[in-house]
Amino acid sequence: MASIFRPPYRVSRQFSTQRTLFQRPASPVRELSQSNFTLLDSTEKLEEETLSWYSPDSFCPVRIGEVFQSRYHQIDKLGYGGYSTVWLCRDLQQHAYVALKAFECNSTEGQSETEIYHHLNSLNIVDHAGLPITSPECSFGCLVHPPFGVSLYDFHTQLRAKVFPERIVKLALVHVLALDFLHIEAGIVHTANFEEEEKSSPSPRKIVGDRVIYASRKLKETKQNGRPTLCDFGQARRGSNTYCGDIQPYIYRTPEVLLQMPWNEKVDIWNVGVLTWDLFQQGHLLYARDSDKKSSDAHHLAEMIAIMGPPPKEMLRNSVYATEFFDGEGDWKGAIEIPSRTLEKLEGNLEGEPQRLFLQFVRKMLRWKLEARGSARKLLDDPWLRTP
Repeated sequence: MASIFRPPYRVSRQFSTQRTLFQRPASPVRELSQSNFTLLDSTEKLEEETLSWYSPDSFCPVRIGEVFQSRYHQIDKLGYGGYSTVWLCRDLQQHAYVALKAFECNSTEGQSETEIYHHLNSLNIVDHAGLPITSPECSFGCLVHPPFGVSLYDFHTQLRAKVFPERIVKLALVHVLALDFLHIEAGIVHTANFEEEEKSSPSPRKIVGDRVIYASRKLKETKQNGRPTLCDFGQARRGSNTYCGDIQPYIYRTPEVLLQMPWNEKVDIWNVGVLTWDLFQQGHLLYARDSDKKSSDAHHLAEMIAIMGPPPKEMLRNSVYATEFFDGEGDWKGAIEIPSRTLEKLEGNLEGEPQRLFLQFVRKMLRWKLEARGSARKLLDDPWLRTP
């Protein structure tokens, strides 16, 4: 989701980097095995190398076992994204495990995320934001976080039924919708176990010249899951202005983004609505693909019409791109047949009053016009969300 920040927000306090009078001595560096690892085929692309824009010189050359900035002992690789890699480290000064996010060189998203965290940390409230740091060894920016657990998506896929129980959906949404405070206690990775596993069974890796590309160590299933944490703000914006341009994963795109119109913070509310459905129901609410399984704006809009009715004509008049799909009267041109589906037909977990309340809640977020979508604060008081 493309988070947009409008102060005041409750946020996290950065890790302290100042020495105090009674600070404990720095932890010693623990030895990790530099042998007995599985050496992968150097010609096969691995993890971040599979990105179409990957360049060896663009990604920070982190090495397991080394100490970053004389402070962060690099233990294991947690994963990678479009513009960064993430590493489990031991903070030798604070005697704690942290996650270090190393940005791609000159990354626009990394710069944006760092600026967001500078803003969040300047508010000086609560605990646990990212700490922006730079490296004297290289020109790559980094953030330091508390180590988080699995994402909601990964947690969701681990479930046999592939849907969350209603009470878990409500618990997650209470925290996701609490956009007036962004960071709350997260489910902590079993970090000590990670370190022991790296000692006994070093991560598979490939070596190309002087570079090492590691395979990420998977998080194991656990019954000890904490509260969700909003993070990854590379696409975030500050303020209540309107913006233009493509954002969001394709099936989560809002009507205004799809129709190439200006958007604001209410794109997050749409995202929460679609996310709520996808966590609680079998399959996605919107697929947005044609018969060849290719992304299709026409199919996407047709699915939206099926569940929300036709868009307001005054909205369409403000979109040049809308003329591809709607005539001068604002009627659907019919290139794609409108599916015969409603939220009532699609919803398969509830009956009677609970179903009515749930669909009422979802419809407060899934609205054509962004100004008609409920605010996060009002949604927190919704009857379905507050019903035990």
